[in-house]
Order: sequence, then C-alpha cells, then structure tokens
Amino acid sequence: MLITMSEKDIHRFKVLTDVREKRLRQVDAAIILNLSARHIRRLVNKLVSLGAQSLTHAARGRPSNRRYSEHFRIEILKLIREHYSDFSPTFALEKLTERHNLSVSKETLRQWMIADGPWLPHSQRKPRVHQPRYRRDCLGELIQINGSYHDWFEGRCDKYLLVFIDERVTVQHKYYSLLSGL
Repeated sequence: MLITMSEKDIHRFKVLTDVREKRLRQVDAAIILNLSARHIRRLVNKLVSLGAQSLTHAARGRPSNRRYSEHFRIEILKLIREHYSDFSPTFALEKLTERHNLSVSKETLRQWMIADGPWLPHSQRKPRVHQPRYRRDCLGELIQINGSYHDWFEGRCDKYLLVFIDERVTVQHKYYSLLSGL
C-alpha cells in the first residue's frame, strides 16, 4: 500500500524506528520531536501495531466535509457561462449573490472559474506589448499640455494653470489664464 507522507511524518517515522530498534532512547526522541516521552511510547506502540500509516493524519487524501456539492458547482458555472462570462470573479460573485441569491467564497469561485476556463489568473495572461516611444530629435516637436483649474495663489492671480512640457528636454513652461482655452 502506498502512503503519502510529509517531510515531518518521514522524520518522525525515522526517529520512532530508531527508538523501536533501540538505537535511540525515548527521552532523546522526545527532545528531537519536541514531544513528551509518554507520547513517544504511544507513537511507537501505534507504529508497531498499525504500521507507518498510523503516523499520518487519517483524513489525508479524503475530500473535505465542507466542500460544495458537484451539482452546486456545475449550476454556478453554468450561470457564469450564460450571464457573466466576461466578469471578474469578484464582480461575478456580487451578481450571483444579488440576482440569484447564491453565495460562495470569492476564492472558491475564482478557483472554479480558473479550472473551467472563463478566467485566467494574472500570472498566466499574455503580457501586453507597448510600442516604445523614443525621444524626439528637436525642441518643440512634442509638447504635452496639462491644465488645472484651481485657486493656486488664493485669489492673488488667475485661477487656470496651463503647463507646457517639452518632451525632448523636459522643460516646463507655466502660464496662468482666466479661461481654459489658449
């Protein structure tokens, strides 16, 4: 029989085997495993009677008692395919709760959507390719103009600020105006 054991279980098995074969004392094993000597005796007896499988958790490999039924999962994924195929998991969950009165956790819905296909996690998406913009050759060839309507000088000056930024040399020219137009 194949037994799935964690690194911790394997380490525990090796130490308890050494105790059983008298290569290690129970007190020393208790210190190594950070358990009591009495518990080491219990584990050794369990190992002798039931084998290595007794050291692993009995529920390992079993499905959770709290998981959703397969019918419920299929019903939710069907609704998502029909109505919310282009929604993110969070927004789809809001709509499922609001319109259909169905509630699951956001992470559960995200995992279901990833497994079913309508959602790709950010790590699996193709990176967006942006065209590089090189610096211009001449001064004044590309000027960025930004405007801000704010009383910058508390009534002592015009309210509209225009900023001209030359992309070539990153020079800023500021101009205050009463209107947003030039």
